[in-house]
Amino acid sequence: MDAWVWWLVAAVGLGIPLVITAMPEFGMFAVGAVGGAATAGAGGGIVAQVVVFVVVSVALLVFVRPIAYRNRQNAGQRSGVDALKGKRALVLERVDDGAGGRIKLGGEVWSARSLEHDRVFDPGQHVDVVEIDGATAVVM
Repeated sequence: MDAWVWWLVAAVGLGIPLVITAMPEFGMFAVGAVGGAATAGAGGGIVAQVVVFVVVSVALLVFVRPIAYRNRQNAGQRSGVDALKGKRALVLERVDDGAGGRIKLGGEVWSARSLEHDRVFDPGQHVDVVEIDGATAVVM
């Protein structure tokens, strides 16, 4: 079997963990293996193939990896309870700072209490979620 075929097999082999683990480094090594296959297909010797594989893989790791991680770690996207802060909710049962009440937040019913001690919200009013304290939304 020709050397370029082995390089393509290696590229596919490196692509499998990329898909399973979502680690972009495997994809960068797979692209390096494709470069090795191209070198082998062009008639380059084994030393040239390995050099192209290493150079392409290292170049991608050095230049593309930081960009990929910077875009992956987007600070503007919140998830979980952090995503609920600042949302509007509908009061279902009277909400105060003592016994609390119920609100509808993001399509779900949450227990809630008022942030301000003297503030009471009646059913039908809209409130803003300030924070999530355990399983209770703190509203104002």
